[in-house]
Amino acid sequence: MAMATIPEVPASALLPTMPRIGMGTAAFPFTSSETTAALLRAIELGYRHFDTARLYATEGCVGEAVAEAVRRGLVASRADVFVTSKLWCSDLHAGRVVPAARETLRNLGMDYVDLLLVHWPATVAPGSYDFPFPKEEMAPAFDMEGVWRGMEECHRLGLARAIGVSNFSAKKLEQLLSFAVVRPAANQVEMNPMWQQRTLREVCRREGVQLCGYSPLGAKGTPWGSAAVMDSGVLHDIAQTKGKTLAQICLRWMYEQGDVLLVKTYNENRMKENLDIFDWELTEEERDKISKLPQQRGLTGMQFVCDNGPYKCVEDLWDGA
Repeated sequence: MAMATIPEVPASALLPTMPRIGMGTAAFPFTSSETTAALLRAIELGYRHFDTARLYATEGCVGEAVAEAVRRGLVASRADVFVTSKLWCSDLHAGRVVPAARETLRNLGMDYVDLLLVHWPATVAPGSYDFPFPKEEMAPAFDMEGVWRGMEECHRLGLARAIGVSNFSAKKLEQLLSFAVVRPAANQVEMNPMWQQRTLREVCRREGVQLCGYSPLGAKGTPWGSAAVMDSGVLHDIAQTKGKTLAQICLRWMYEQGDVLLVKTYNENRMKENLDIFDWELTEEERDKISKLPQQRGLTGMQFVCDNGPYKCVEDLWDGA
């Protein structure tokens, strides 16, 4: 297979040009050598967008893979790769955001990230990168404005070309937009045909925030995922009629919605398969069938629900959406 050319999100005042397919690096269990090798192979195949986080412990792997790709001439420079990372909840204290961002850059071996995200709208005790974390470490409130001012400082200092959030409900995103000086460029959330994020999508489109979707296949087999996507009879039927895989149907659906897709596989054949979604499209009838699928959130966020924290129930975390 020839190296793929992945379409990009058009550059805007909020977000530098961003490849529409990114490779996620949240691997459980995690093996450093396997991850670095897989990312390097992904670059050979044409991937130019990599998503990491302090929590995943893969920032170093991303940095090593990009540096090696430059040495081998697979890319001309660091600037040819779009890197997203996220600050974990233990660093979401007003005074810790900038130091945490600098630590992320040290882990990556880079001078900047293209996009830096607030991982969750929650704060836990400083210094812990465990997940799940002890519930007693949960702070009673999330200082959204104080944390965002720190993110804006990261942007001002050039540590992050763009800043954004992850796992923010529509209501929380609107709250952030009400006081943000530097507007969030993106919101990264769980998204797939069985959890289509319709309300959040409307807000993001209206406000010019790029929606980025993780778990596009439902993360079947993970502690947080669901089999609903992969077991969907409707999606299987569409895939069979189309002569495509179910995974390709899901990714193409997200692509047609205008989303950035975050895929996760270290299997080379599936890496190639994930890129083979650009020269065909779903029919109006197929889109209509997908729009009528029953909706079911996979990642509930129960880990963030506790009596001493800001979210006493799942509805508080997601604001009922």
